[in-house]
Amino acid sequence: MKDFHMFTFGVGGIRRPRIAAVTWLGVVLTATSLLMVFNAAAPDGAIAADNARPGYNVLRQKEDWSFLKDGAGDGGDIFDPIKYIALDDDGWAYLSLGGQVRERVESWQNFGFNTGSTPNADEIFLQTRLRYHADVHLGDSIRFFVEGKSAFMTDRDLPGGQRTGDVDELALQNGFAEFKIGAGDGNVTFRGGRQELLFGVQRLISPLDWGNTRRTFDGVTAAYRSGNFTATGFYTNPVTVKKYDSNPSNDQVDFFGIYATRLSPDFLGGGYDLYWLTLDREIPLSLRIGDSIAMNERRHTVGLRVWGSGDLGDYELESAFQFGDYGSDDIRAFMITVQTGFHIPLEKGRLEFGVDYASGDNDPEDGENETFNQLFPLGHAFLGYIDVVGRQNIVDLRVSTSAASFFKTKVKLDWHYFMRAQKEDALYNAGGGVLRAGAPGTPRDVGGEIDLTVKRKVTVHGDVIFGYSHFFADDFLQETGASGDIDFAYLILQYTV
Repeated sequence: MKDFHMFTFGVGGIRRPRIAAVTWLGVVLTATSLLMVFNAAAPDGAIAADNARPGYNVLRQKEDWSFLKDGAGDGGDIFDPIKYIALDDDGWAYLSLGGQVRERVESWQNFGFNTGSTPNADEIFLQTRLRYHADVHLGDSIRFFVEGKSAFMTDRDLPGGQRTGDVDELALQNGFAEFKIGAGDGNVTFRGGRQELLFGVQRLISPLDWGNTRRTFDGVTAAYRSGNFTATGFYTNPVTVKKYDSNPSNDQVDFFGIYATRLSPDFLGGGYDLYWLTLDREIPLSLRIGDSIAMNERRHTVGLRVWGSGDLGDYELESAFQFGDYGSDDIRAFMITVQTGFHIPLEKGRLEFGVDYASGDNDPEDGENETFNQLFPLGHAFLGYIDVVGRQNIVDLRVSTSAASFFKTKVKLDWHYFMRAQKEDALYNAGGGVLRAGAPGTPRDVGGEIDLTVKRKVTVHGDVIFGYSHFFADDFLQETGASGDIDFAYLILQYTV
């Protein structure tokens, strides 16, 4: 066993993964419970009015530039003239334009745990992504939003070559019409067409901004908003990327549900989310074990997320249960995540402890499918930047520390240790694919990962991000195949208008 593993569980003589995971979960839950109690007495810590100039959003359709009407933003920014273009004399109709260019250089060593002597294990390449949009408003009720995307890259000789997550030469990323009506004390916004979805902190539903081609859906949404309460219902099909052709809807997959959020400073200093999501699809042939006939999956995900912050720090808990049918099997799966952050006296410093658990299947022949399905996540941000691990059959013990004001630069260091929840089940990657098959008697210990990220905002438009990650392969990987430690580094230059 590697020295890294000894370090991970060497404190107090703790070595067994299950004992370590339970101990870690108990520590984080205890700290989180204390923060929830103290934050309940300080409700103003989580929500504050933001009257500053709006920033750029990962979903560009969420930006509101109407404050620039009547020249309110004159002299504010060089690009203000294109952010609000009046289409009539009184400004009832206006157009907003914007875009983004991102360049990312990636360097890999021992990709896929192969050693450098293996062909196609080491590589450096460049990814380029362009986004450009037009947003037309007709009064306060009618809106049309169109966003295009172009994603390119230099040669990539790693396994998989140039993937659909890397290249999409010319595509419609968003294209929808929107209509808003009043409803009681709030309003309902109906939206139809191609649109990106983002809910919560993106654990289960995300546009996947890390990906060069991003993720989007075709369908309809209806969002009710009243004060601090929002509830969004949606019925969609995911869009399939065709690198050199137009991107069609995947009509073999229906994804629908409702996601509600309540912001409440009186509720333990934060708020909560409630959701019911349904994935209805034909099971891909690659996932059928010993059966080539058509099989269907109808998976319901019911979940709760609670979060808050106060003078001492912040906390978050999220749990989801899945049920339904997977072919002839019954679905019984769940996930839970708990994290607690504390302020430290170091340039807006923060120290965070977390546990993630996603269930696995301990017997593929018992008629129950117990592997959690991570749906459409941004796993990259939660389970390591190397993307070896997905939120399926996994335990992640995590410590993070960050400082945010060194020359307007944020530095963050994350440490993860991963174990499979069930020996009989596989190790799944960030895309939900099987990285290594499981078997009885194989070790649970997958390995550890260290992620360093340095973010610098050069101007209101420009960002520079550097990252370095190292994955320490442990017993399971060593006993089931290639197990060279992975090194991953990247540099991102991004400009947004």
